[in-house]
Amino acid sequence: MDATVDSLTRNVTTPTLTAFLPPKGTATGQAVIICPGGGYHVLLTKREGSDVARAFNRKGITAFVLKYRLPSSRIMNDQSIGPLQDAQRAIMIVRKNAKKWDVDPKRIGIMGFSAGGHLAATAGTHFDKALIDNPERISLRPDFMILIYPVISFTDSIGHIGSRDNLIGSLPPGSEKKLKEIDFFSNEKQVTDHTPQTYIIHAKDDTVVPLANSEIFYKSLKAHHVPAELHIYARGEHGFLKYPAFEDWFGRCLFWLKSI
Repeated sequence: MDATVDSLTRNVTTPTLTAFLPPKGTATGQAVIICPGGGYHVLLTKREGSDVARAFNRKGITAFVLKYRLPSSRIMNDQSIGPLQDAQRAIMIVRKNAKKWDVDPKRIGIMGFSAGGHLAATAGTHFDKALIDNPERISLRPDFMILIYPVISFTDSIGHIGSRDNLIGSLPPGSEKKLKEIDFFSNEKQVTDHTPQTYIIHAKDDTVVPLANSEIFYKSLKAHHVPAELHIYARGEHGFLKYPAFEDWFGRCLFWLKSI
């Protein structure tokens, strides 16, 4: 996998969900919805999307790359919930069509990188708040989460402020609406006993999204007795461009998926 090449997708106004199916007869029944990162400004749709989906396929795991709408007040009444609506709809679509795609409806998870990790964690902590039409009452709860160097918190101390500002907009500092949205999207504060089991990977030397994001989420999960694992690499910075090798960190994800 060439970590120096990627496809940047900008100005997404129409969400898409692209299915990547394993070779016939090899499907394990597990499925992963992948949310690429990009700070809620762009989407890294190759390295954090299709490349990962094809790697899952080689192991019999069905994958879906979600090209979610990037927040914009021009096309959304409330830009802060647009990506979450797309993630909820993706879960609903995969679960509704599970039989067609040879997927077990009880083994559908969500994976995210960086800001995509924030979206995945938001889907996993706010699944009981349906923001889409769901007349069939299909469960919007992912069965597991895989978070790779995720943005978790929107707090001033450890949050990724760029992702926060892109998602919720430039609200006046200290305004009641801003404080409410910061709290809502600081997912370490939204964990419950029903939050899905989670696997997290982060590098200690990440200067873009501090390791504290993953640590505080892991602590919240453990406080609520949610099965969780956190793997910390000593180096890797943000994006794992040079280290660790894809085969290493992805192999650990596969081992965890097999264990659950």
